[in-house]
Amino acid sequence: MTPVLSPNTQAILLLTAPLIAGRSTTSSDLLSPGEYKRLARHLREIQRQPADLVSPDATEILRACQPVIDESRLLKLLGRGFLLSQVIERWQARAIWVVSRADAEYPRRLKARLREDAPAVLYGCGDMALLETGGLAVVGSRHVDDALIDYTMSIGRLAARAGSTLVSGGAKGIDQAAMRGALEAGGKVCGVLADSLEKTTMNREHRNLLLEGQLVLISPYDPSAGFNVGNAMQRNKLIYALADASLVVSSDVNKGGTWAGAVEQLDKLKFVPVFVRSTGESSAGLDALRSKGALPWPNPRDADSFEEVFNVPTPSTATSSQVGLSLFDGTPAVDATAVAPDVRDTVPVSKVEEEPSVPAEVDSDTRSSALVSEDPPLAVSNAEVPAGETSEKPLPEIVPAELLFSAVRALIQQLLTTPMKDAEVAAALDVSNAQAKAWLQRLVEEGVLEKQKKPAGYIVKQKRLFE
Repeated sequence: MTPVLSPNTQAILLLTAPLIAGRSTTSSDLLSPGEYKRLARHLREIQRQPADLVSPDATEILRACQPVIDESRLLKLLGRGFLLSQVIERWQARAIWVVSRADAEYPRRLKARLREDAPAVLYGCGDMALLETGGLAVVGSRHVDDALIDYTMSIGRLAARAGSTLVSGGAKGIDQAAMRGALEAGGKVCGVLADSLEKTTMNREHRNLLLEGQLVLISPYDPSAGFNVGNAMQRNKLIYALADASLVVSSDVNKGGTWAGAVEQLDKLKFVPVFVRSTGESSAGLDALRSKGALPWPNPRDADSFEEVFNVPTPSTATSSQVGLSLFDGTPAVDATAVAPDVRDTVPVSKVEEEPSVPAEVDSDTRSSALVSEDPPLAVSNAEVPAGETSEKPLPEIVPAELLFSAVRALIQQLLTTPMKDAEVAAALDVSNAQAKAWLQRLVEEGVLEKQKKPAGYIVKQKRLFE
């Protein structure tokens, strides 16, 4: 289903998108990702959202944004309504959908892992549900020999047989070989494109796969945008963020998009385990990635052994490199993976603080997770004991760690109505992978959660009859 273009998304497009069909706005006029991030924060601080910039009282709001973005520049961008209507009609005719971080339909994996660095706008074609299925990311060089193409296609076919989504970048060489192998074997594929989304979706071969729900193509860049080296580099983090594990089939050393994306994943982001090809002719690039912590690909031969690559723990970080809401920062914890509007774009902080409870009528799939357990937490009694007397029953030993875990238990139960891996839970709670894994293991031991294989992840244990 193609989501309706929300007022917030329309405003964000006017501010950040080139609207190439019109070709009347130079790239220097548009807000850069950093500028939009600052504007979104400022709007939140003044208890506004992007759609308010085109509302009847927009003049006052635009003036209030002057310290962040020049008012005349905002007015020029927001005045492109006619061009926007033209390009929307063009996208709709090609079944291209558009979502922004302010929309509930925005991929929750990107929100959870990239936070404010998730693209403000995402364009796509195909079944959006595939973006939530995880799977194996396969990346590599554009220029490789036939032997590596065949090898990569076999990886795609194995992923399809295992029922795992394949995620890649759609570029020539390794990317396309992996995707083709999976698609020919009847598997599901998510392609994260750096350019030419519109052209790619109009390809006859791709069109049938898109319509049948076997393929989804997305891009953070205008559907008509051509190739740009910087864009190709920046979109790499989206490939890793949508996956559960990754395989680098080939790479140069110290240059190229494949190298840059893998190094960023190993050194900074650490979303998923990074494997490198371990058979055939070696390369300086793969050896260098091994020295940085990449793992040798275990060369699974069947679906069961393929599933094991998703059980390798992701390297944990002491502190999250992403800025997000902490567990106990005075505001209700937000389920970063829930299909809910991004509070950075739509909900002022003060409003979150003023509304600690969630109305019963709000659907559980779209509300924020509050740190409230169905059972009240244990509390230390403050009742005074008369002088000279001692209490027969000592006060329960409630240590801060237990109070913390009581709240965490409730939050994790709300998160895991659908299977999630420990890395996803860590991203949602803004804690290290090691801490999330320890909490999850304890809940498994308590019988609250169970760890399943297909789809892989932790989920709330369902009580069976007469159990």
